[in-house]
Amino acid sequence: MGKSLAEALVKFDEDAVLGEVTKRLDDGESPMQIIRDLQNGMGLIGEHFNTGEFFLSELLMSADLFARAMEILEPRLEGTAMDTIGRIVIGTPKGDLHDIGKNIFCTVAKAAGFEVHDLGVDVPVKRFVEAVEEVKPQILAFSALLTTAFNSMKGAMDLVTEKGLRDSVKVIVGGGVVTETVMNFIGADGYTTDAMDGLRQCQEFLKL
Repeated sequence: MGKSLAEALVKFDEDAVLGEVTKRLDDGESPMQIIRDLQNGMGLIGEHFNTGEFFLSELLMSADLFARAMEILEPRLEGTAMDTIGRIVIGTPKGDLHDIGKNIFCTVAKAAGFEVHDLGVDVPVKRFVEAVEEVKPQILAFSALLTTAFNSMKGAMDLVTEKGLRDSVKVIVGGGVVTETVMNFIGADGYTTDAMDGLRQCQEFLKL
């Protein structure tokens, strides 16, 4: 049954995915098992994306479908201990309102088992630092499509360092305008222009 749910997700079969999620919940199955099957489907989609078989449009479609399945599942998760592989705080820094790439990354990261705390867009420097103090994530992620956000990212990094939090968190920056130079400018540990590559790097961070 789990295999058919994963396969339906890979085929972007909306009716089959949402229908099976609902049916399995009605049959009394554990929401966590259903989520694991959905995660397996997202993992297959990631493999297809990495080999060039799928493109950004397919990634967007699968992320949207996964998110809609999660909307059905989340009310049933209250009181259920979710096994997470790590915590990520992410946001688009002040000076930038773009969030499509960030949202895709959040979805695939959740699908891979991360606990994701999304601060939204146009996030002030202090809010990033507050979230690191509150959530105590292993990873802090910045998402940006505008160069105007670079100084905000640098400011957040400087404040994280000033507060003595830098050694406790790995930092990755993602977005279409991000380069190795930008990574070095803000003092991050990694950079990416691709959600699936960003996920891979976050998984690698946890192995260190």
